[in-house]
Amino acid sequence: MGYFYNKIEIDSSIGTVWNTMSNFHDMSWAPNVITDVTIVGGKKGNELGSKRVLNDVFHETLTVLDPSAHTFSYSIDNGPGPLSNPSLKDYIGTVKLSPSEKGTLVEWSSSYDSENESEIEGFCNPIYLALLADLKKTLS
Repeated sequence: MGYFYNKIEIDSSIGTVWNTMSNFHDMSWAPNVITDVTIVGGKKGNELGSKRVLNDVFHETLTVLDPSAHTFSYSIDNGPGPLSNPSLKDYIGTVKLSPSEKGTLVEWSSSYDSENESEIEGFCNPIYLALLADLKKTLS
């Protein structure tokens, strides 16, 4: 099983960060990484099972949304390169927010099964680092 983890501290309240990130259909906080979000189906961005396609290639589904714990998880159902089916199984990304000395600690982890674990990490990890950098820039 593959796994990777990133974190960043943001000088904003946990409520502000949660309100910015928790709508699964709104990625406007990451304009340098996500240029297009297509909503798939009729579910709202705060409903389990809501689906989106990012940048016309990343197909994702919201699987957990817990506002009281400031966390959400999603699956990547299909994507480009090493994320294409059937090379990837059970990809789950999880975002967890918690209070920190500087405001909010944002932790973003991913786990998955694949024969190409290092290839997936090498492909995805820079994307997550860029997403977190955009989030910090947006909220600064």
